[in-house]
Amino acid sequence: MPRRAKPPAKEEEAPDLGLLRVLRDDGTADRALDPGLPPERRVALYRQMLFLRLFDRKMLGLQRQGRIAFYGASIGQEAAVVGSAACAEPGDWIFPALREGGAALLRGMPLRAFLGQLYGNSADECLGHQQPMHFSWRAGNHVSLSSPIGTQVPQAVGAAMAARIRGDRTVVLGYCGDGATSEGDFHCGMNFAAVFGAPVVLICQNNGWAISVPVSQQTASRTLAVKARAYGMPGVRVDGNDLLAVYAATSEAVGRARSGGGSTFLELVTYRRLGHSSSDDPGRYRDEAEVRKWERKDPLPRFRRHLEKRRLWDERREKRAAEEIGGEIAAAIREAEAAPPPPLESLVEHAFAEVPARLRAQLEEVRHLFQEGGRAEGAFPL
Repeated sequence: MPRRAKPPAKEEEAPDLGLLRVLRDDGTADRALDPGLPPERRVALYRQMLFLRLFDRKMLGLQRQGRIAFYGASIGQEAAVVGSAACAEPGDWIFPALREGGAALLRGMPLRAFLGQLYGNSADECLGHQQPMHFSWRAGNHVSLSSPIGTQVPQAVGAAMAARIRGDRTVVLGYCGDGATSEGDFHCGMNFAAVFGAPVVLICQNNGWAISVPVSQQTASRTLAVKARAYGMPGVRVDGNDLLAVYAATSEAVGRARSGGGSTFLELVTYRRLGHSSSDDPGRYRDEAEVRKWERKDPLPRFRRHLEKRRLWDERREKRAAEEIGGEIAAAIREAEAAPPPPLESLVEHAFAEVPARLRAQLEEVRHLFQEGGRAEGAFPL
């Protein structure tokens, strides 16, 4: 007799249609879903979110003053960044999108080098060869983001497959935004990861907007997480403003990948509170009422209520942490701004083992231009 088909799960029971939440609005946590982090770990993760919030605000101020050229803030998305990246081990790899720079800091990138990348000076490990916000930190296995939308998805999958071929236990975290799910690279990466069981966790920060295009115009699917079904991998839809939910879902997916269980797709539902970047005016295409609604779901006060419920945090600790972070950022800015520009030789010496004569000649022209006090004109394009 043929086996009776299993009835479909109810929406609230389907991980790719529902919304995984651990934290309630009052700060209490669902004990059945709580990942069981020790108190000191919870405090450290909150402090990291607070650092990102204060750092973003300071960087936007520097950009407005013309001291840096471009910045993409993660304000409102700190729980998605910190809660997911915190699940990676030191030997794992991060392939970020625009708003995961905080993952590099979490993995030990010195603040001086982080700022040097934004200034494009000699404090930058890449010596200004990359666009701003393209943080590379080799010691922390943090790869520069790819400006073309979605290309880091197959890159992350390929790195995961390389790790499996080598026989090590590395897991790769590959990030993208909701707009990247409309790109062919997303399809190719998802399909390849599922077919070959790559040890990769693909994480979509669904912040509602791909620059000026809302997610409702990106897809006809009920959720983004449900797309994982078509590729044959688990998909989980997570409250991206709930630090504990993000940590729980990512930790489970990382553990499954490390144990040979293959890839997972996570949709972290959050919100981009500001513009796409410091060059964008979101007031031209979205309703401020929507922004105010999401401000009430801010991940920082939400997790702070949780810590206060457990008597791990209070106003005095908040003030002291903000002062310490502010001082740390200010000192790092002074140090980064004091760094000289990259040496002119780096324009060509890092491109070829043996620099061609024509590039040497061009370098001499540039050197002469600088000696004469000349400078290139033009604004940053983004």
